[in-house]
Amino acid sequence: MNKQFNEYKSINYYELSSDILSFWKENNVFEKSISSRESGDVFSFYEGPPSANGMPGIHHIMARTVKDIFCRYKTLKGFKVYRKGGWDTHGLPVELQVEKKLKITKDDIGKSISVEEYNKECRSAVMQ
Repeated sequence: MNKQFNEYKSINYYELSSDILSFWKENNVFEKSISSRESGDVFSFYEGPPSANGMPGIHHIMARTVKDIFCRYKTLKGFKVYRKGGWDTHGLPVELQVEKKLKITKDDIGKSISVEEYNKECRSAVMQ
């Protein structure tokens, strides 16, 4: 394959990253990183949400970057890497936040507040 590489006098990082992402999408690079390792050992990575009860911050980007580095490293070492998102570990902090806000305890749920109302308050707290 005779691939021509662009020479950059000055780099527009946004444009460069868009070009790379387009190449990855067009060539199914991520999918191939899994399918080409059918016989490789499996490395599963369960990634949780960055936070469900606080404002997003730079520390979330840093944490995601470190998590991604481990997955990329394992891929480069020949592992078949499954990334599984949405591992929820923030339920209790959200519930405690809502109970404090509403001045209730667990015993009040279903009595002074319906389960539906309580769940609605929890969803609202998560989306803040």
